[in-house]
Amino acid sequence: MAKSKKGANTVVYALLALLILGLGGFGVQNFGGSIRSIASVGDQEITVNDYARALNREMQALSQQIGQPANMAVLQAMGRDAAVRGSLIAAAAMDNEATRIGISVGDEAVRQQIVTAREFQGLTGEFDRDAYAFALRQEGLSEREFEQKLRGEASRMILQGAVVGGVAAPEAYGATLTAWATETRDFTEAELTAADLPEPLPEPTDEELQAHYEANIDAFTSLETRAITYVWLKPEALLDEVTVEEDAIKAAYEARKAEFSTPERRLVERLVFPSQEEAEAAKTRIDAGEATFTDVVTERGLTLADIDMGEVSEAELGAAGAAVFALTEPGLVGPVGTDLGPALFSMNAILSAQETTYEEAREDLEAELALDRARRLVLERSAPIEDELAGGATLEEIAKEPGMEFGTVEFDATVEDGIAGYKAFREAALAAEVGDYPDLAELEDGGVFSLRLDEIRAPAPIPLDKIRDDVVASWKAVETQKRLVALAEDYLAQLQNGATLEGLGLVVSQHTDAGRDTFIAGLTPQFISRVFETEEGAHAVVDANGVHLIRVDAVRQSDAADADVAALRASIDQQVRQSIANDIYAGYVMALQAEAGISLNPTAVEAVHAQMR
Repeated sequence: MAKSKKGANTVVYALLALLILGLGGFGVQNFGGSIRSIASVGDQEITVNDYARALNREMQALSQQIGQPANMAVLQAMGRDAAVRGSLIAAAAMDNEATRIGISVGDEAVRQQIVTAREFQGLTGEFDRDAYAFALRQEGLSEREFEQKLRGEASRMILQGAVVGGVAAPEAYGATLTAWATETRDFTEAELTAADLPEPLPEPTDEELQAHYEANIDAFTSLETRAITYVWLKPEALLDEVTVEEDAIKAAYEARKAEFSTPERRLVERLVFPSQEEAEAAKTRIDAGEATFTDVVTERGLTLADIDMGEVSEAELGAAGAAVFALTEPGLVGPVGTDLGPALFSMNAILSAQETTYEEAREDLEAELALDRARRLVLERSAPIEDELAGGATLEEIAKEPGMEFGTVEFDATVEDGIAGYKAFREAALAAEVGDYPDLAELEDGGVFSLRLDEIRAPAPIPLDKIRDDVVASWKAVETQKRLVALAEDYLAQLQNGATLEGLGLVVSQHTDAGRDTFIAGLTPQFISRVFETEEGAHAVVDANGVHLIRVDAVRQSDAADADVAALRASIDQQVRQSIANDIYAGYVMALQAEAGISLNPTAVEAVHAQMR
């Protein structure tokens, strides 16, 4: 069988993305010796080179994910090597079955994939055999091996398409999920507060306070604390030692003059249309007073925030710049052709050009230049300080250096004052060990510091007498909540016996068309979930973000013909189809593996791991 050109290109580009990635310096060497494969499924072998390439790709993906280089040890610690082997074994099972039942693509299809691949084209845009050979050589592949892989991948995709291509989402399942997701409700709620309690909350007794303290001891336990001594050299501490010449300030002003000269700007909104005719029709309606610009925006399913361009200059508006800037007061212009299509531009305000003179900017420029020179001075002094620390100098001795600040801090993960406000210091403080050799490190603003961890104090309960006010406040909050819930339960019993929410004397609020994902200020997602768990006409107590009584006034089902509902239904059906297809494919592959048999060579696997460490 032969795939279409579009499908073939998809296959070759996918393979090239995987196989030619080694050109960026990640190529793998060919594994020699008698070990040829790490595993086999039926008659299909997984070579050591294929496994090494797959591991390399996984390392690169993981490196991008975690933002730092990932080696073989990291890969194994996360179990990603096992996942790579599982993926290769699944592919081999599919290849084995495709071969068994005779699925293949012709030589011409493979040739077309190769000669049309951009990665193998020369400067003329034509297929370049030297580039082709070089790319494969970098990956340790012969042309025959690569072409076999292309053929196998294409065959595998044909088989996979046959297995999962006819999957459809069950009608009832998709309809049920869509109805659930788009259902809305009207409800009334009343929040109970401490003022609603029949009597004021008393002060806790010593016994109650002690019991509350002991029952919630985790909340009254200190974090691990690190007693740290540090020295800190800030650029600001050296400002008295630097001078900035007038010529340097003037030169900085000239170099950054564009920052101090702001051209005239406009506050503009741009509404793009699919065609010139639609744009002209909208403009005609607005000019005739049949609709406002906002009306037209809403009709397009947009909001003013969606089309807001903010403050723009004439140059930034491109072809529309002259027309918009010709307006001397807020107004509408267009249609004007843009890169996105014909558009109407609503100009809402004129912002005059502004220019900051040298005299006005001088003070700020001088301060910036002085601070920059102070940073350089910190850098110059860093090397001698590092030498002193390396020679055994204590932080107390280093503190005698000019401009150096000496201090201590009781550090934990919540402290962010002073030097602890710097990320570099916090990371160093958490990583330090008692007895570590102090070294000099840089801060984000150009300062430097060195620290010594004097002691680690383990978490411990804070004595009650030191935090009595906090414990009292905690007890009152818990006790108030407990009494409000009891009061709400009493009210609920009255409501179920015929009383009305409005008749309880509470402040009530009504909400309409609330969806499961609706945001209502002051109400949590847990509250909304409770609303959707309550039947129409019923009352309930909601103990989330306070204590509330609710009544569900109406349950509204969405209209399946609505465009938004239909779009959601299509998305749900697609996800359901994909999920079912994945399950079918996984089960099919497992059955193929069981039928063909898997043979794994642990020695070969470890040999690949050893060479990549």
